[in-house]
Amino acid sequence: MEQKSTQRSVLDLAKRRGIVRSRDLVPANAPRATLSRLVHAGKLIKVGRGLYALPDYQQSEHQQLAEIAVRAPNGVFCLLTALNFHRLTTQSPHELWLAISNKARAPKVDYPPLRVVRFSGAALTEGIEEHAVDGVIVRVYSVAKTVADCFKYRNKIGLDVALEALRECRRERRATSDEQWQYAKLCRVSNVMRPYLESIES
Repeated sequence: MEQKSTQRSVLDLAKRRGIVRSRDLVPANAPRATLSRLVHAGKLIKVGRGLYALPDYQQSEHQQLAEIAVRAPNGVFCLLTALNFHRLTTQSPHELWLAISNKARAPKVDYPPLRVVRFSGAALTEGIEEHAVDGVIVRVYSVAKTVADCFKYRNKIGLDVALEALRECRRERRATSDEQWQYAKLCRVSNVMRPYLESIES
């Protein structure tokens, strides 16, 4: 009876969160073996290393973001990954770019490949959007913040990528001029972005 009650609480957790990890069972006082039993019974499926979901779990194109978000809930997807999420690039990055605090411990992930970038202050905390992906809350920088970040890290990702993102952003009207200038100043790249912004606006 107790086992059925425990399994029910784990299934309820999976229904609420979309994806559960073994460590999520601790508050429910459920042994980790419960996950294996539920998988064996066909009531859960394994969707990644140490990650489980209900059998009707629908994986989206951003499913890998959900997997990382579960492991690193305080991280924020940035740069090439954020561009890809917002459909502002033709690039198809083979690794996920994740911003974390300077003092945070980088998540240990075997797959998918993860590129950690350390942000601090307002550059870390401002411009964050929350999106529901496969039942998991995924944090991604906004379009305007991402474009500014790309100019800040142009030596890592390439100036051509930053320019493409800026052009697409303005062509599709995904951010206002005020938003672009706001984040250009926040990321301390207003002087770098100024000639490109003025050229597009003229």
